[in-house]
Amino acid sequence: MLNKIQNFISVSFKELLQYLGSTNFSKSVLTVVAVVTPLSIGISTGYTEIGVAICFGAFWCNPSDVNGSQKHKVYGILFSAALIMVVSFIGGYLHYATWLALIILGVVSFAISLISSYGFRASLISFSGLLALILSFAHTPDKLQIYEYALLVGLGGLWYLALSLLWHKINPKGQTEEILYDTIGHTGKLLKKRAQLIDEQSNRKKLQQRLFLLQSELTEQHDTLREILILSRKNSGRSTYNGKRVLVLVQLIEMLETAGANPVNYSKMDEQFKRYPEFTKLFQNLTFEMANQLQLISEIGNKPSQLPKHDALTKHFEDLRIKISALGTVKDAKAYEAFIMFQNLLEYQEKQFDKLKRMKWLLSDHDVASEEFIDKEILKRFLISQDYSPRILLRNLSFRSTIFRHSLRLAITLMIGFVLGNVFAFQNPYWILLTIILIMRPNYGLTKTRSKDRTIGTIIGGAIATGIVYLVQDVYVYAVLALISFVVALSMLQKNYKLSAIYVTLSIVFIYGILQPDVMTVIQYRIIDTLLGAGLSYLGFLFLWPSWSFQEIRKDVTKSVEANKVYLAKIANFYIQKGSVPTSYRLARKNAFLETSNLSSAFQRMTQEPHSKQKNLNKIYELVELNHNFLSSLASLSIYIQHHTTTEASERFNDIVSKIDENLSMVLEMLSKDDDQSTKLNLDAVVSFEKQLPKFESENLNLVDAGNDGLKRNHQEEQLIWEQLRWLYSLSSTMMKLTSSL
Repeated sequence: MLNKIQNFISVSFKELLQYLGSTNFSKSVLTVVAVVTPLSIGISTGYTEIGVAICFGAFWCNPSDVNGSQKHKVYGILFSAALIMVVSFIGGYLHYATWLALIILGVVSFAISLISSYGFRASLISFSGLLALILSFAHTPDKLQIYEYALLVGLGGLWYLALSLLWHKINPKGQTEEILYDTIGHTGKLLKKRAQLIDEQSNRKKLQQRLFLLQSELTEQHDTLREILILSRKNSGRSTYNGKRVLVLVQLIEMLETAGANPVNYSKMDEQFKRYPEFTKLFQNLTFEMANQLQLISEIGNKPSQLPKHDALTKHFEDLRIKISALGTVKDAKAYEAFIMFQNLLEYQEKQFDKLKRMKWLLSDHDVASEEFIDKEILKRFLISQDYSPRILLRNLSFRSTIFRHSLRLAITLMIGFVLGNVFAFQNPYWILLTIILIMRPNYGLTKTRSKDRTIGTIIGGAIATGIVYLVQDVYVYAVLALISFVVALSMLQKNYKLSAIYVTLSIVFIYGILQPDVMTVIQYRIIDTLLGAGLSYLGFLFLWPSWSFQEIRKDVTKSVEANKVYLAKIANFYIQKGSVPTSYRLARKNAFLETSNLSSAFQRMTQEPHSKQKNLNKIYELVELNHNFLSSLASLSIYIQHHTTTEASERFNDIVSKIDENLSMVLEMLSKDDDQSTKLNLDAVVSFEKQLPKFESENLNLVDAGNDGLKRNHQEEQLIWEQLRWLYSLSSTMMKLTSSL
């Protein structure tokens, strides 16, 4: 019992230290400093309104300060400052007439929301503008002119930018280190799930779903790291630190590809592991040890002296090699087939080990030669550049656009909330509007989850605040608690929305406890306003031009199939041409993983929607799974031909690749057509061709000569290449049949 308590304390303390060292915590502290400093100076010097305006400007620019390159952060905060300045100027006229305020609220909120058309960072700039608009109802400057107040709000944004730049100078590596080590930890989790999949007794469907999510998260983290590291290299030239981190990122990307590459065809694998069950544990233990080492590296952070040694992994590999070599000496067709499969699987694990060793070496104190660095012109091609042309905005001015419907839905819901708040004379009607902009999102799942978390968080926060207010009547205690709650609320916003809602409620109640004596009324109205805002957000999504995932999922499937089709062509071309791996090949790989991850995310959103809107859910899941398996098979081919000397590509190889490509083209053709248009499939031809595909027949091999290393290598290539081609053809055929039934 004592050990359990000590372990709990140790883990909790470690998590607390990790939280205090996170960029989310440092950013929330920075925001509190940016908000409190001008407010304190303003109050102490008698210029309270000036202090309040600058304080608002700093707070409203906080959302646009998200992970990414420093250049994009600066631009994001500057655009936020310009937007909130314009919105504050418009907001200054909201108090002249209720009907005018209602029109301005609807038109301006719609226009601001449309900014989200330009991507994630733009959506956060848009949120800053909405915050400024809604909080214009909460504060009317008495002594300042409207234009003076607007300019001071813009100055507050610049003040926040200055603090952000200062913190970056003090801690330039903080963001990079946190995301990098978090990515290493996520890669470890991915390997763990892959190891569990080897066991036939595992719940593969559940594990596959978790793997899809992990792969999507890793793909996003890779993109963020690319942006940070590549743009930093572009701006500051070559540095050892950045160069080493870029190379670590390369290892992580390749580890993701290798992890997905094997095992692919589970029925084949299960057959061999049933026959030789001792190999199941051997391969699992090896992968678990690699996963544990990655997670340990993630936990220790930038401490080269604590990096795990290779010894345990080396021992696992030795045990496996001895067992596989022994199996290779058995003069039996089935044993030899198992030997070839296990040898291929072992070589994939060796590739993972090589990447892990290289990663540990790069994270250690060793110097890296300048020629190790990848050319920045090549690196820049891997960045996803956002198009900011006016065409994007014009393209989204249509009911076909999810952003357009969301913007219209949000504007109308805000107008309804404003009318209800004024008709029923709520204490602070703007709280209803604030709740709506915090909860309502373009997709149903997130809107529903936020509605629930916000409501529960506010009720819990209200209950805790009530208890504290009854026990303590000291404004100084309230001030300290308000600051602490505000810091925690901001730092938890992305990680745990429910917890963030609890602390937001606490901070607001304590601030009001300082300003006015009747705190209980504040808590009561806070809960009522939140319930009304959450209810309006949820109902607004259901009844005002909802965007359901089943209407968009076809596009995501199409993009994933197209990306896999291009990747297949690049792999086939490389197998034929040989030589060094071209950049276009790596770009095709990156795009295939990205689009498959996007498809998984789209399907995940679909599962969170009402059952009546989950049209063809099982078939869509099958398509998602088929795309993932297709990509895994491509990755298996890709890694093998990159790291082995292969024989000349035969005409048979070209024919099969051509047929797989035809199947994928047929899938794309069917996806592009309307429901009433049908494409006739010649399924007999598909089945007939599949039956003619060559197999790796261990029974037909001359096992007398099987000890020859060159012959073994040819058999390995034959087994892997033909098995993967058969599998790819089978997957593309199934995809084609499934698409036609949709």
